[in-house]
Amino acid sequence: MSSSDRIRNSALARRVTTAEEAAALIPAGATVGMSGFTGAGYPKAVPGALARRIGAERAAGRPMRVSVYTGASTAPELDGVLAEADGVDLRLPYQSDPVTRQKINSGEMDYVDLHLSHVAQAVWQGCLGPLDVAVVEVSGVTEEGHLIPSSSVGNNKTWIDRAEKVILEVNSWQSAGLEGMHDVYYGTALPPHRKPVPVCAPGDRIGVPYLTCPPEKVAAVVETHAADRNSPFKAPDETSHRIAGHVLDFLAHEVKRGRLPANLLPLQSGVGNVANAVLAGLADWPAAGLTAYTEVIQDGMLQLLDAGKLEVVSATAFSLSSGTVEEFNARAADHRDRIVLRPQEISNHPEVVRRLGCLAMNGMIEADIYGNVNSTHVMGSRIQNGIGGSGDFARNGRLSFFLSPSCAKGGAISAIVPMVSHVDHTEHDVDVLVTEQGLADLRGLSPKQRARQIIDRCAHPRFRPALEEYFQQALATAYGQHTPHRLDQALSWHTRYVNTGSMQPS
Repeated sequence: MSSSDRIRNSALARRVTTAEEAAALIPAGATVGMSGFTGAGYPKAVPGALARRIGAERAAGRPMRVSVYTGASTAPELDGVLAEADGVDLRLPYQSDPVTRQKINSGEMDYVDLHLSHVAQAVWQGCLGPLDVAVVEVSGVTEEGHLIPSSSVGNNKTWIDRAEKVILEVNSWQSAGLEGMHDVYYGTALPPHRKPVPVCAPGDRIGVPYLTCPPEKVAAVVETHAADRNSPFKAPDETSHRIAGHVLDFLAHEVKRGRLPANLLPLQSGVGNVANAVLAGLADWPAAGLTAYTEVIQDGMLQLLDAGKLEVVSATAFSLSSGTVEEFNARAADHRDRIVLRPQEISNHPEVVRRLGCLAMNGMIEADIYGNVNSTHVMGSRIQNGIGGSGDFARNGRLSFFLSPSCAKGGAISAIVPMVSHVDHTEHDVDVLVTEQGLADLRGLSPKQRARQIIDRCAHPRFRPALEEYFQQALATAYGQHTPHRLDQALSWHTRYVNTGSMQPS
């Protein structure tokens, strides 16, 4: 099926143009809301054309930059080309592109790291200023002019509603079977008119399967046929399997104690091989009827759906390997009744996450001995990707897990430290820490009790003596004994890495 076959509305079909002509509609200094979430559903052609235009303008002595808002991370065809062209003034709310990251950390690009559930509300409140242009990928347009979302929904509803003009990319690579899989809720409002979001189970559909846009706002339509990023995942290694084993043993224990039902509660997991290892382990879970209410659907969730272990999945986007996405596209229609793709303001909505009691499993860079978690920064100042949706689920879920290997950089750096160099998730939002060494259940423990559990169960044996020494000195000399710290030593733990290239005990 060609892109022309996907545009079934005659008025919008007459607005088909080239990517270059569409990019010319974006003025210098504009704020542009672009589709895309974890490398799915981002525009494939207009960002590249815009980057080429920015380069030409700079060569002519007319420097041009724009601000770019998305759902989450995108791909080299969007973040990469615009960063390489030095065309981005401000980026939010999440990124994973190496060129973008370098620009942010060198001070050449401003970056606002936001909870993903907060973005739409901030735009509607006017906190982020006006939105000039929306560039949104869709998989088709109906006869009535309704927009069929593609492999992510993200913030697309908000971009279309708030932008002065809209540029559509209609991508015929996206499966036609996606039509009917989406649930776009138009019932959100700002205080004091806000009402409860009526999601009481992961599979509830509360909206419509399309995005709506007044036809007069559509300034251009660009036809594409290009794949999503679909980066291959590393197969889970022994460390990932050990982390997953600790999580699964803990869940079984919670079921046995009567604190979780046999079919658990809705699952949420971050992206990566550790998350996929946990999902793979659930293939042998003794009960059926598992559900997921999460941000992204990974390979492991599709495998659980196919196996009949997972009943329904709610998310805002896919994040699949290339092989899995080919299989999915070929039979997407078969999954329509068991997959719901929502706007991220609903997939990550704190009220819904709390109501459903999600089991939140997310990664981290480091945790300290009292349970505070850094998931975004290296050495306190160098951003990696961003907080993403982990805070939405960690703060509001029934159980909040943070998972990581106990060491990084070939064992030179400990993931368990005396004091995190940057705090994304406070000790109050962290229930369980897990490394390949073991699991620390922090619920109901005082700070000193948490320290004992984390050092003994999660730290790598190479680093336990140094952590124990720090803890004992803090107990002996700290200003207060509720959360004992030696601030000079806590800071030197990190600066030692800068000076020697290693955080191994000296």
